[in-house]
Amino acid sequence: MNERVPPIEIENLTEMREASEDVGRNDSDNPTMGDIINRRYSRRGFLRGSLAVAAIGATVSPLALSAGRAEAQEVASSFDFAEIAAGVDETHHVADGYDADVLLRWGDKVLADAPDFDPMNQTAEAQAKQFGYNNDYVGFVPLNEAEDRGLLVVNHEYTNAELMFPNFAKVVTVTEEKDGQQVETQKVEIGEFTKELVDIEMAAHGGTVIEIARDENGKWKPVLDSQYNRRITTETEMQLSGPVAGHARVKTNADPSGTKVFGTLNNCAGGLTPWGTWLMAEENTHGYFGGALPEGHREELNYKRMGVPGGWYNWGNFHDRFDVSKEPNEPNRFGWIVEVDPKDPNSKPKKRTALGRFKHEGCETVVNSDGRVVCYSGDDERFDYVYKFVTSGTYSESDPATNADLLDDGTLYVARFDEDGTVEWMPLVHGEAPLDEAHGFASQADVLIETRRAADLLGATKMDRPEDVQPNPKTGKVYCMLTNNTRRKEGDENAANPRADNAFGHIIEITETDGDFASTKSTWEILLKCGDPSVAEVGASFSSATTENGWFGMPDNCAIDAEGRLWVSTDGNSESQTGRTDGLWAVDTDGEARGTSKLFFRVPVGAEMCGPYFTPSSETLFLAVQHPGDEGLATYEQPATRWPDFDDNLPVRPAVVTVTKQGGGKIA
Repeated sequence: MNERVPPIEIENLTEMREASEDVGRNDSDNPTMGDIINRRYSRRGFLRGSLAVAAIGATVSPLALSAGRAEAQEVASSFDFAEIAAGVDETHHVADGYDADVLLRWGDKVLADAPDFDPMNQTAEAQAKQFGYNNDYVGFVPLNEAEDRGLLVVNHEYTNAELMFPNFAKVVTVTEEKDGQQVETQKVEIGEFTKELVDIEMAAHGGTVIEIARDENGKWKPVLDSQYNRRITTETEMQLSGPVAGHARVKTNADPSGTKVFGTLNNCAGGLTPWGTWLMAEENTHGYFGGALPEGHREELNYKRMGVPGGWYNWGNFHDRFDVSKEPNEPNRFGWIVEVDPKDPNSKPKKRTALGRFKHEGCETVVNSDGRVVCYSGDDERFDYVYKFVTSGTYSESDPATNADLLDDGTLYVARFDEDGTVEWMPLVHGEAPLDEAHGFASQADVLIETRRAADLLGATKMDRPEDVQPNPKTGKVYCMLTNNTRRKEGDENAANPRADNAFGHIIEITETDGDFASTKSTWEILLKCGDPSVAEVGASFSSATTENGWFGMPDNCAIDAEGRLWVSTDGNSESQTGRTDGLWAVDTDGEARGTSKLFFRVPVGAEMCGPYFTPSSETLFLAVQHPGDEGLATYEQPATRWPDFDDNLPVRPAVVTVTKQGGGKIA
């Protein structure tokens, strides 16, 4: 008999994850982006963009959603497609003239000897050979010049047990006291976890490498007998590399060397390096740990700043390494950027500790003019920071061996956005005050393990939940997605975070000096303040050419296509919040069309739009539809949709979609 864990009540795991990101564990006195924007722009101008508490209700009401607005003005957009209508229903939609085909779904075979997906008889052994859950980042490594064969790399961020397991979750009615009255509410009650269920969850995490190829009809299909196909899970052996490797604070009972880690957790966005390796970003790793640290433990303040233990999962009841009372150093082995060579299925992934430990949303790279490689990453929590890492060595196109450990040596910087429109990139280097022994940093390893606290001491700017940070190699600009921050109060605004109660987020455009991505001094502007422009209190700043379908909120992931154009996906639009699902919008950044946005693709109800990723020629767009059906009180038996199979015998399934132009050619 396996030990059973008592049932817990949740709205759903996605809402728990969102609530955790909304906590804001940064109690430093550093100025917020709102403070800076407030000082940079006139008080009168930015007040128009502030969201009063009552205004949020107005924004999401049916009346607000149907509010009138002036006809969109025509401008010369760089995007050529017929915009689709925003809305909510059970399936996905793409612009006319394009096909959007489901390529891989949760449970599909990755390895040739994987069993067929059987949702009623799931096992960890089967899941470890099948496509994982909640696909997030998607990347593509071509295997030929024609780009009709290549390796798809996909992150599997987290699991929704209530949607995965049959007869496991149910909707219950509970009575709660609110304002002195007994009020009945409904919640999803999760059943009792066993080790078998936990092990399935663990196998559904991590990532997938799978070869795909175009068939005779031009459709992408998996190549199941490919030598490259691989699943990465929480059991995959990995190496800690860089300054933290072997440090006492990452040594455990299971790994006294402090160099060998099993698995990766909560892989959100990511990136591909110029040399073709895959970067998996470990984000909300705190949620996997339970238990309590011994009183007065060295990691007490460190873990408080990271939110450890988060207690989202029951893994610690069955695996000691996820119980901090038994393995207090284990959380320090997560929260890194993991580099994987997709062309070598036998290679050992490496956690590149030089890039710092925090809640990495992604890691996008660019080769600088001097050959050094620059990596950008956001720390995805309210009031946390924007970072970049600059390698010491230079990239070699002709000598791949030169690039093998390029990410182990370099300088990590954190951003301070000043009211004069400049960005100061401040180095996180041990020995330079205040990052010294007097402040608890005895080495560079300490600085990197506690990157957040080090950045606090440097006075970095507290941002509205930084997510993807995407450099544009064609323009020297960098786009930073700030999803939202409803915890920012009136008076806490600043130049780069201009709205209190910022429910809809904004996008910042950084211009690196003279196209030098390694510059320590840059400039910044706000590209967009998001939300419905027809509601004055929202203060959205889309161009007048943006239609009622073109505005969006909660920018999350983004991509730059072959033409150097910006595409933005969202996380947080929903029927209850905005009357529209998440999706992918094309955003003009130059000329008279600057600030114009057009809706290209939208996801089914309950889903989040992840990816996006273009092939080098921009003839295929890969999109990840994450947690579809997760709207309201959703369970395995009663999801909000049964996308993509629409089969009563199959659960709703996260999936990767390929978008191609009918008749061939570049997207948009």
